[in-house]
Amino acid sequence: MTVLDETDRALLALLRADARQPLTSLAAALDLSRATVKARIERLVERGVIQGFTVVLRREAELAPIRAITLVEIEGNATERVTRKLQGLPQVAAIHATNGRWDLVLEIEVASLEAFDATLREIRHIEGVANSESNLLLARRKG
Repeated sequence: MTVLDETDRALLALLRADARQPLTSLAAALDLSRATVKARIERLVERGVIQGFTVVLRREAELAPIRAITLVEIEGNATERVTRKLQGLPQVAAIHATNGRWDLVLEIEVASLEAFDATLREIRHIEGVANSESNLLLARRKG
């Protein structure tokens, strides 16, 4: 387990709020040199604390207007194999392990209902997928 000091936690909080901040802005906010902030970020990436950087889109600007939750039941002990296959599908935005009847909960994002149908067919054809159930996400009420 990686131990983070207060400065690392403060730096991560600033990056979560806006990862595009220039190093000079981060350094000023943390009262550190630019070189120190750069070295800390590089160390956090090396240690796997920061696993990547991404773009967060406004909901109206999303490129995938069709969103769904798909519940997946897996046969036997095929969870790792099925998960690896699902990770290769760009339409699968997130994969969550869960308890209960379903083994995985997938967040699906696609551009059209036709693409959603094709994605479901692709998921159902993965060896080890026993069953699935999907729910389209309609109006967003919060967040």
